[in-house]
Amino acid sequence: MTQQTDPSPPTATAEPAARPAWSLQDGPHGPCLSVRGAWTVPNGGVMPFTGADIAAPPPGAASLSVNTAGITGWDTSFISFLWEVKQAAATAGLEFDQSGLPAPAQRLLALLPPNPAPPAQHDNHRQNLLEKTGDLTLSALNETGVVASLALDTTRGAMHALHGKSRMRTKDLITDLWNAGPNALLIVGVVNFLIGAILAFVGLVELRRFAAEIYVTNLVGIACAREISAIMTAIIMAGRTGGAYAARISTMLGNEEIDALQVFGIPISGYILLPAILSLSLMMPLLYLYGTLIGILGGFVVSMSMMDVSPIGYWISTINGVELKEFVFGFIKAFFFGTFIALAACRVGLKAGRSAADVGIAATRAVVIGIVGIIAMDAVFAVMANALGI
Repeated sequence: MTQQTDPSPPTATAEPAARPAWSLQDGPHGPCLSVRGAWTVPNGGVMPFTGADIAAPPPGAASLSVNTAGITGWDTSFISFLWEVKQAAATAGLEFDQSGLPAPAQRLLALLPPNPAPPAQHDNHRQNLLEKTGDLTLSALNETGVVASLALDTTRGAMHALHGKSRMRTKDLITDLWNAGPNALLIVGVVNFLIGAILAFVGLVELRRFAAEIYVTNLVGIACAREISAIMTAIIMAGRTGGAYAARISTMLGNEEIDALQVFGIPISGYILLPAILSLSLMMPLLYLYGTLIGILGGFVVSMSMMDVSPIGYWISTINGVELKEFVFGFIKAFFFGTFIALAACRVGLKAGRSAADVGIAATRAVVIGIVGIIAMDAVFAVMANALGI
């Protein structure tokens, strides 16, 4: 016979006999577990049962019974103890006979799983290069499809807006147009002015060696009209407006405003995304033209201080050296840059998390994707222009 009691000493408020205890005896059909005392947590009822004493049951034993005649009280700690006893009996090949338990204890014990939950298995599988490439490819294709669908919904919403059937609020469109256009004139002007001045300074230093200083007008004009102004304006708007779009949408997602619109059946693409995408797509070409003129002005200011040419002669040389197709090409690029920035920022905002930290992560990700995408798109446009002879 094995007997175990709580090793903690009795207190002055409880008798030793009231402490929980159990003993394992031989019964007619196998071992019999006798429990006695008050099996409650304050009374020390949380006791382990390893099952080492029933690891080798006597021959002919079929079940493990429980005798609760000596119990004076119990709570969930007693159920936990019985569950461990049940697991030990199953390990020893014995059936757990719970007919001797109180009816409430039987019902509570029935709620527990028959077996303990297995420990969590850590996935030690490491993907090889082919699997990683496949996952990245599928993810990229999925994102491309989502962005294309978003662009299609936005285009459809713009067509409906032309017919006066869009759910876009005019107030939202005007606000986004102001933020993406007039509010950005100062920073776009300052950056493009400095870029034009730097181009003129570097060009004059090099062209002076060949006595070709006058060609700095062509250098500044073509560079600003064809590449520099479009790229720099797009990068500025990606950091300024694209990040703001992503932060705004992710904040609405965290505040459950997006969920509320979906519950009421209001399309997100037409109510929230369309004003943002439409405003940036319309303002980017105009900002490009403004940035190009300011960039040429910056080159003019530097050239006037470093070369001997009249202001009228400088502007005439610029007009003769820069063809209209350069502005048309940059104008088209600026439109696609603005559309891409807005779509990428809105997509990043929609897939962001719902915490405050996710707002900053979404804004940063939108800026990075916007800048990288602009450079990649400009490379594609350069290849297309070379193929078309533009």
